Amino acid sequence: MARKQRIHYEGALYHVMVRGNNGEYILKEESEKKSYKDLIYRYKKKYDFKLYAYCIMDNHVHMLIQVAKTPLSKIMQGIQQVYTQRYNKKNKRTGHVFQQRYKAILCKKDGYLLYLTKYIHMNPRNAMLKGDIEYEWSSYKEYQKGIGELADIDFVLNMISPNKTIAIKEYTKFIDKEIENIEKAEYEILEEVTAEKQKRKQKDIEEIINEVVKEEQITIEKLMSKGRARSISKARQKIILKAERDCNITNTELAKRLNISLSAISKAINRD
Repeated sequence: MARKQRIHYEGALYHVMVRGNNGEYILKEESEKKSYKDLIYRYKKKYDFKLYAYCIMDNHVHMLIQVAKTPLSKIMQGIQQVYTQRYNKKNKRTGHVFQQRYKAILCKKDGYLLYLTKYIHMNPRNAMLKGDIEYEWSSYKEYQKGIGELADIDFVLNMISPNKTIAIKEYTKFIDKEIENIEKAEYEILEEVTAEKQKRKQKDIEEIINEVVKEEQITIEKLMSKGRARSISKARQKIILKAERDCNITNTELAKRLNISLSAISKAINRD
């Protein structure tokens, strides 16, 4: 039976969540939040995705992203990797900055988009942070002003009214209104898609390596060597892409297993 492919199609809407490793406060300082926000802007411009809402907290980030032709994995690879490099350099440390890579929930756009923006914008209020709903590092202020500096606010506002002034007024009312079971609705989606993700991510790295060396007719010894022959490079590329799709393994662990650099892993994924 054919394996299920990673969920990607143009226009797919994802609720993306990234967290500090072990709950660490990796975005506590304003300069760190600004750095992460700048990276979102950079990769948004590069890969042309829509960002309907975001909220950068002290130890985690929420984003509501609609992809275009570029898969979410490539978008997040860029943002996470560069922030990790900056953070580690600034703090003179090495190792993981984020918990795993990120969590992405494929969401239904119709009927859910407004509620998902509300869920994201309510995070500072639920955490009782300074600024409450008008928290500095959230896209809600962009909706309030009617100016999308980073967020793509117009599509959401047009769902309410073609008149922007009316739409802004009604959106702020919608945010303040208590809506029963908004978290329950969000997590019903989360559980469904997470279960699907687990079905896809079920292969062991050794199984993938054995498959590829057989397909490419090379030995594991050659694969682990420092050689740069085309057959070896092709096999490594294949393993990296299969692992990224079908195996729960970090890039660091994969680099060690294949006896190559972490940057080689990143280059292989970005070439896909």
